[in-house]
This record gives sequence, structure tokens and C-alpha cells, in this order.
Amino acid sequence: MSNETSAKVLRHVVLLKFKEKVSKDSIFEAEQSFLYAIDRIGAIKDFEWGLNSSPEGLNKGFTHAFVLTFKDDKSRDAYLPHPEHLKFVKQLKSKIDDVLVIDYWTK
Repeated sequence: MSNETSAKVLRHVVLLKFKEKVSKDSIFEAEQSFLYAIDRIGAIKDFEWGLNSSPEGLNKGFTHAFVLTFKDDKSRDAYLPHPEHLKFVKQLKSKIDDVLVIDYWTK
């Protein structure tokens, strides 16, 4: 780990647990919808996502991790009610069993 000091950023972490009955195609569509939404929301400084690959077995059924980076609270607060974000959330509701969201400032 580097000892360099860098500007703090706000991370918005979203973990998704899809319902067992949701098809792989439907999950792929959800992934693509999120990427589409992210691409159209200017408040986001950086974005990455991936699938759980931990061998520990502690993911409690959560399979997808999305990490959005914002420069400040104002940017995050603009993202949350953004029409593209709300559209994605509405499409996702019937597909997920659970969601976990946590925001934190990097140290």
C-alpha cells in the first residue's frame, strides 16, 4: 500500500443478490442497463464492477459488486435522483432478492 496522500473521494458500493429464478439472460440485461445508465450520468467520477470470486464463501448470495466514485456529496446526491438511475432501479426491483449499499470516504 502506498504512503502517498491523495484527494479523498466518495465511494458508493452496491452489492446485488439476484433471485434464484432470474435467468442468466435477464441478469445480463440488468448489467447492461446499469452500464447504460452509468454512461449517461455525468456526476460519476469513476466506475467499476465485477462478479464475486471470493473462495471464502461469505458473500451470502451477493454476486455483483458495483463501485461508483464521486468527488463529493453533491455529485452523489445528484446521481441518486437522476432519471437514468431511477429507471434502472425500477427495472431491477423484480429481479433482486436483496441489495446492500454503503457509501464511504476514502482515507
